[in-house]
Amino acid sequence: MTSVWLYLLTVLIWGTTWIALKWQIGIVPIPWSIAYRFWLAAAVLLLWLAWRRQWRWPSRRVAPLLLCQGLCLFCLNFVCFLYASQWIASGLVAVCFSTAPLWNAVNGRLLQNKPLAPQVLLGGALGLAGLMLLFGGELARDWDRPQTFWGLGLALAGTCCFSLGNLLSGAMQKLGQTPLQTNAWAMLVGASVIALYALVAGEPMRFDSSPRYVGAWLYLAIPGSVIGFTAYLTLVGRLGADRAAYCTVLFPVVALNVSAWLEDYVWTWPALLGLTLVAMGNVAVFWRGRRPRLVSA
Repeated sequence: MTSVWLYLLTVLIWGTTWIALKWQIGIVPIPWSIAYRFWLAAAVLLLWLAWRRQWRWPSRRVAPLLLCQGLCLFCLNFVCFLYASQWIASGLVAVCFSTAPLWNAVNGRLLQNKPLAPQVLLGGALGLAGLMLLFGGELARDWDRPQTFWGLGLALAGTCCFSLGNLLSGAMQKLGQTPLQTNAWAMLVGASVIALYALVAGEPMRFDSSPRYVGAWLYLAIPGSVIGFTAYLTLVGRLGADRAAYCTVLFPVVALNVSAWLEDYVWTWPALLGLTLVAMGNVAVFWRGRRPRLVSA
């Protein structure tokens, strides 16, 4: 599949998973919802690999990276996102997620010694201004409610974990590992760790058999995880973490429209301006004097 199709597929799938995340909030404790999602996704991937006769145990060289990827990409970030969705609209969580290119740039500098371009500072300023406009109404109305600030902070923390998972996936692909292989094992690790945490914390192991919860679970596990993560991390291997993360600029456009349709989110002129600034900030981070171009492969 060409990078263009992978790009569009990622945007459409992940732009609509935010509402499914919110629909899972209810009688099932959040850690168990995450575990159910990635256990199912891991099982689907492992069965697919076995059917294709590509199943194999990870090597000792890759195992530590898989463990870290499982924690960052399929455990901690989703804990942050689901708890954030309890306090802020799912579309706004997606807007925070669109700052992933900024996190990739900063983490690439700190962990891989990649140069930090001046446009990163401009992009960061634009993104911060945009988020303040988007959350301005909530912050002004609920300035004495710490939940709003917790929601924003958790969403950004989840995005940082997502960024670290990007870098780990790119490193393993350079070692000859495919996203199908690494995702299967990393999802299994992430789901198992969060389930262990739930048991230790005394969270009851519940399941909601309602059509809404089951539909959200299946959508998040199959399109959202098996297809979405494989498509996105394939882009990370082909284009690099920074260029692949450019597609996160479009996630909020899809997510906020879904939120407006299903959650009564109301677009305002400040919110539209804020969304524009967030998008401009992300574009500025990786602008190289020409229009960003996807490479077919």
